[in-house]
Amino acid sequence: MKRTLVRELNENIDNQVIIKGWIHRIRELGKIAFLLIRDRSGVVQCVVNTKEINIKGLKLESVVKICGDVVENKSSEVGAEIQVTELKVISKVNEDLPIEINKDKVEANLDVILNNRVLSLRNPRINAIFKIQQAIAHGFSKFLVKEGFTEVFTPKIVAEGTEGGTELFKVKYFDKEAYLAQSPQFYKQMMVGAGYERVFEIGHVYRAESHDTKRHINEYISLDLEMGFIEDEYEIMELETRLLKYIINYVNEIRSKELEMLEVKMPKIEGEIVKMELSKAIEILKENHNKTDLKYDIDPEGEKLISKYVKEKYNSDFVFLTHYPKEKRPMYTTPAPNGKTHSFDLIFRGLEVTTGGMRIHNYNQLKGAMINKGLNPDDYEGYMSVFKYGMPPHGGLAIGLERLTAKLLGYENIRETTLFPRDKYRLMP
Repeated sequence: MKRTLVRELNENIDNQVIIKGWIHRIRELGKIAFLLIRDRSGVVQCVVNTKEINIKGLKLESVVKICGDVVENKSSEVGAEIQVTELKVISKVNEDLPIEINKDKVEANLDVILNNRVLSLRNPRINAIFKIQQAIAHGFSKFLVKEGFTEVFTPKIVAEGTEGGTELFKVKYFDKEAYLAQSPQFYKQMMVGAGYERVFEIGHVYRAESHDTKRHINEYISLDLEMGFIEDEYEIMELETRLLKYIINYVNEIRSKELEMLEVKMPKIEGEIVKMELSKAIEILKENHNKTDLKYDIDPEGEKLISKYVKEKYNSDFVFLTHYPKEKRPMYTTPAPNGKTHSFDLIFRGLEVTTGGMRIHNYNQLKGAMINKGLNPDDYEGYMSVFKYGMPPHGGLAIGLERLTAKLLGYENIRETTLFPRDKYRLMP
């Protein structure tokens, strides 16, 4: 008999089925026992006559095969339960679990949860986080494909860092020294110049920053896009606004069960997202919060305060901060008057989740910008050569998937929305 998933049981009332999964909970009442069995699609109650079927010594999370008759149970989440006729243990658990995962919420600190990550993912609430994250990434892809973008897959071992500096992980590459990619930025631009015009990538990026904060990890998933033949950075912001609306609607549509389980209500974006020059945001923070030390950027506290200001004044969870100074942007960013750039960050509920802007497309201007940043153009010949042979005006953005997930779901620590976090202390599991 073919295996039936839990979510399919309500279509099999009065039929005999086989289910396979993990024992989520055991409750014994005399000669009757109630086993909650969990598979990838849900949890179902299975009723066992212990006089006929021996469950002595059976531990939680053992993997079992159950044969039984499906009966209607309207009080059950799946609308059915199983009267067990046969139970077979496929994989027995012999030890006590290091964490309890059969409760609504895992009652352990984050380090313990992450040390036992695979086990913690069996908890339905924690499991739901990454099903929602998958939907966010899928929504990103679906929207961009509809907009004429091509998905690309770029190298993660590179000869030079995208932005220079020291925040690079070195890799021994045969007889050479290489680095883990900080970003697919150069390759995105090169693919625009190759004639694809619009490209995107969902991939790992690496930052050797010695942070120990709730908002930073050293390996994360970046949702990147780049588009050619743009007039200015506002085209990119307009695209991201429509992109976020699509993602939010898509997640609401296909992950409603998980959102309900986590008691999450997704934000709404009405019309355009508020846009504010960074200098204006700094002025507001100085006047309202006495943050007189800000000059070229706002700090994490400033991001939270400006989000609060925008929420109170415009009832928006999002704000685009624009025109960052050249000092705070990579050399490829298009300059604007008065030492500013055609760039932006998107702040969402007090956290930067997107960085983007227009790029320099003129070879000589890009070469000069590199030199001004203390970089040697000869070290970037593979990238620079594209600009000699016809590069359209272009720009793009990058969204941190784990950060976006955390803010959408209301988590403060990015590690909670990272499958297997990598930070300065954690290299396993």
